[in-house]
Amino acid sequence: MANRTETDHAGSNRIAQMTALLDVLQPTQIEIIDESHKHAGHAGARDGGGHYRLNIVSAQFAGKPTVARHRMIYSALGEMMKHDIHALHITACTPE
Repeated sequence: MANRTETDHAGSNRIAQMTALLDVLQPTQIEIIDESHKHAGHAGARDGGGHYRLNIVSAQFAGKPTVARHRMIYSALGEMMKHDIHALHITACTPE
């Protein structure tokens, strides 16, 4: 089971959903921080999309460049990337 940290100011359901979707990557550590409050009034925030910071560690990232790791994350999050997530700052590492 992954070491999980969730920090949010409004969207705990979204963070729970993101965490569940990212389980496909078998993370050993995952931290999702809702930073939407820092972007109040921003166009994406007005449209309902949240701003998040994701720190994730997974052996599945081994040997993959940053762009490939981000694509794996976007794929796992699926439709959330189109509607629920306006901005996602990603740090994706391997366990080493």
